[in-house]
Amino acid sequence: MTPLLGLRDVVYHYPAGAANALDGISLTFTRGQRVVLLGRNGSGKSTLLLHCNGILRPQQGSVWLDGRPVTYDRRGLLGLRQQVGLVLQRPDEQLFSASVRQDISFGPLNLGLTEAAARQRVAEAAALCEISDLLDRPTHALSGGEKTRVALAGVLAMQPALLLADELTNSLDPWMRRQALTILDRLVAGGATVVLATHDLVIARAWAERVIVLAEGRVRHDGPTTQVFSDPIALNDIGADV
Repeated sequence: MTPLLGLRDVVYHYPAGAANALDGISLTFTRGQRVVLLGRNGSGKSTLLLHCNGILRPQQGSVWLDGRPVTYDRRGLLGLRQQVGLVLQRPDEQLFSASVRQDISFGPLNLGLTEAAARQRVAEAAALCEISDLLDRPTHALSGGEKTRVALAGVLAMQPALLLADELTNSLDPWMRRQALTILDRLVAGGATVVLATHDLVIARAWAERVIVLAEGRVRHDGPTTQVFSDPIALNDIGADV
């Protein structure tokens, strides 16, 4: 089976950084997986997700979508983002429209959907994230948890095959955290893959089937959840008690 998304020997260095943020990363993601990305602060998790969605471009190496290298022209990035959606760690960086409805509809309309089809996508995503009552609210008036749910709904309205979520559950209360994981489970059951970057080891143990551990911009561990969490070296790289 052709991987949905692959990274081959990806290297990226921030201008002010002393070391590579990504240092030869090679990974593949297939369809229908629940994946958690773990690592200490500065390990490269967010930088990796930004490469998967095309916001950052490798300085060395390449990103592949459905067996073909990603191109970084408008057409190539549109094709990538049709299939790979990203929920950023800080939703304020993702919400830019005046109202919740406008923000969620931006992606579908940008894909060329009709207004009627976009409205349907918005209604479905809002219902899934339980924010239908917020559709006419201004985005700047939302709470942190509401902004996170709106950002998630905006990505879900694009119906991605691969959903990337950077610390999605951080700003959610316990009830909404469970709801968010239920939403992610529904996506996986429908054939999508979800990659969740988190520091929450309880969620990682209970939800993921595959765990990837980054350290110093490299993949240190990649395997089934039970295998990674039974490895003292992996737990030390995560920063967990061993």
